[in-house]
Amino acid sequence: MALIGSNELKKKMLIEIDGQPYHVLDVFFATPTARGASTMVRTRLKNLLSGSVLEKSFKTSEKFPEPDVEMASVSFLYGDGDGFHFMDESTYEQFTLPEESVGEDRWYLKEGVILEIFKYNGRAVSLQLPQYVELAITSTEPGVRGDTAAGGATKVAKLETGLEVRVALFMKEGEIVRVNTLTGEVAGRA
Repeated sequence: MALIGSNELKKKMLIEIDGQPYHVLDVFFATPTARGASTMVRTRLKNLLSGSVLEKSFKTSEKFPEPDVEMASVSFLYGDGDGFHFMDESTYEQFTLPEESVGEDRWYLKEGVILEIFKYNGRAVSLQLPQYVELAITSTEPGVRGDTAAGGATKVAKLETGLEVRVALFMKEGEIVRVNTLTGEVAGRA
């Protein structure tokens, strides 16, 4: 098993700390101001098993093993009381992730969407959404002419997954919009 030094950490890398797999979200190198002090590596990590995000600092001399994590391409089938059901695109094997594992990502899941999943020791544990998903507007108030003094006015719209976002006044029900899965904001029409 290869070891990764904390000074080699980059965004989107996977490491193992205390037997738990983590996804590196951010890395900051803090150079010391005192003589003789060592450089610290500050990180934001997401636990792949629990979904919790934590900030942790390491000395540059620390090393971490690579976790037994593989990524697989899957398609979302449907969600019900048992959880969210997916199908592996290569093996056609179907599996279910509980609601706790999916969390806020559920607002971006639409039937047939292709995404990546993390498998830890052969078991599906976490999702990796695409940066943008295309969703239809199911309900919104009509935009009234003259509602805006200067451009950039928005209104609330409900999307097909139940997610509520702010859209431009001219957008209507039935239109397809691109939503950024990192920020939850509409990036424009699809």
